[in-house]
Amino acid sequence: MAPVYILNESDISHADAASKKRAEREAILAKYSDWRPILPPATGIPLDASNLILSRLTAEESRIVHLDATALVEAMASRQLSAVQVTTAFAKAAVAAQDLTNCLTEIFIEQGLARAQELDEHLVRTGRVVGPLHGLPVSIKDHILIKGLDTASGYISWAGKTVADRDAVVVDILRKAGAVLYVKTANPQTLLSLETHNFIYGRTVNPFNRNLSSGGSSGGEGALIASFGSPLGVGTDIGGSIRIPAAHNGLYGMKASVARMPHAGLMGSHDGMDNIVGVVGPLARSARDLALFSKVMLQYNSWDLEAPVLRMPWKDAVVDGKDLPKKLCIAVLMDDGVVRPHPPLLRELEDTKNALIAAGHEVIEWEPLDHQLTWDLIVRLYFLDGGEEYMETLAEGQEQPTPSFGWIHSLIEGAPPLTARQTWRLNGERERLRQRALMHWNATKARTSTGRPVDAILCPTFPTVAAPHDTTRWWGYTAHWNLVDYPAVIFPTGRRVTVADYLDTDESLPEGRNDAEKFINAQWNPKTYENAPISLQLVGRRHDEESLLAMLNVVEAARASHAKKVTAHVSSSPLVSTLPQTSPPIPTIPEPAHEFASVATAVSA
Repeated sequence: MAPVYILNESDISHADAASKKRAEREAILAKYSDWRPILPPATGIPLDASNLILSRLTAEESRIVHLDATALVEAMASRQLSAVQVTTAFAKAAVAAQDLTNCLTEIFIEQGLARAQELDEHLVRTGRVVGPLHGLPVSIKDHILIKGLDTASGYISWAGKTVADRDAVVVDILRKAGAVLYVKTANPQTLLSLETHNFIYGRTVNPFNRNLSSGGSSGGEGALIASFGSPLGVGTDIGGSIRIPAAHNGLYGMKASVARMPHAGLMGSHDGMDNIVGVVGPLARSARDLALFSKVMLQYNSWDLEAPVLRMPWKDAVVDGKDLPKKLCIAVLMDDGVVRPHPPLLRELEDTKNALIAAGHEVIEWEPLDHQLTWDLIVRLYFLDGGEEYMETLAEGQEQPTPSFGWIHSLIEGAPPLTARQTWRLNGERERLRQRALMHWNATKARTSTGRPVDAILCPTFPTVAAPHDTTRWWGYTAHWNLVDYPAVIFPTGRRVTVADYLDTDESLPEGRNDAEKFINAQWNPKTYENAPISLQLVGRRHDEESLLAMLNVVEAARASHAKKVTAHVSSSPLVSTLPQTSPPIPTIPEPAHEFASVATAVSA
């Protein structure tokens, strides 16, 4: 069967290395012809491809892929489901997702099924799970090392030449915890892009509207998980690369503070640059799965595997909300002073604000701390060498920059590499800004009724919902939190953009205060963003991921309660008609018996 996803010629390279990688991937996919999606005979792939993903799954397999990771590990530990059943269901959906969104790079399903069989036999023989993720399929972003697999990371010059000789620390822990690895997912050229497009594999698209981006740089993970091809994925984030794909695809995602989670074992440019540091983190289908991933990473004492990781065990009691004040004060950032978000995001922020107030919490306005200055600084930190290493690696593969990378590189094009003294001064600016950010947060104590500074910040992730291809321009709502190193989580509102909901806001927006806002405002048309998920971001205090997740639970509970009340009393409202119905909670998982493998050997980067 020919591949369903048709690559645009402008999106790929025909260099030998790139063509070979695509041919290798297609040869593997051809083995699973019975799993590939069934298309409408006349129309081909529709704009919204999400309903086709499950066309080859049985009813039981469809039920399985709708479960979150936490429910799946409980079901396998209690032998209600087998690891082979679960892996097969997600692998089938992953093959369909690849055909419809172009989200996969390395595919090793046979190895995953073999591991699943081993885990099933172990459980039958011993009555014990291998670890807390026993049998759970987990997808991995391409530039994260998996021993024996290629790690092209979006560069043609690296394709076929970067087979990993070791596992990344996060992969090492996942294996010990019993996870089943079966696919790697697409990331963009250079990784420094909020859209996933490289010339080896082409462009990864959004399953809910294929004219829109799946985000980046973990966009393959975003498209795959949204397409039910994985229950839990591992991405990385240095400017929004977990959070943007999570938001664009209606998922949950978390960027922890630096050094909270293991990070060693990635393949990318600027190895050793620590002026601005990325993090490894999860994308998932539920908030509790973010906690599950984080707990597992620290349960295996990752600080003994990687020197920079802080010795901070995961605190379940804090996640459960036992330390939270009854009344929270949440600050809401509606506009960062540079680019005002599009109407769907403003509407969801306002709705969430009203829900929190109705639940008895306090809400105040967050006064932005110079996001333009932050952005200018972080761009210079990204390109300390003037972009030389990026451009040299592209030249080695005889490839031009993608439009997305070309845009951000143009911001510093012609700038020379910084000297040591210039770098020191830049680092000093970064630290002074971080200190200002701390004082700015603390100063909110004077504006709250709780006697405390605000507990969290609610804000957009991006000025738009999933962006049209090659239009990602303003990173200020995500990169700002990377620079100040605050943890942030993304959560879906359960709504998607429909033209009918925005008939009153389909006119063009004001011209804008600056070039970035002019560009973003010119994009607004509800028809452009039809069916795109609407998501929001919650930001917490540095190295306190547990409290942030606890507050996320409070925010979601407030939204759900408010939605029920509004639906009951104002059911005729056209906005309310789009409110999601609250589904029954998935049962709490009992702690299974564990048979942990020894964690004694560090995995170096």
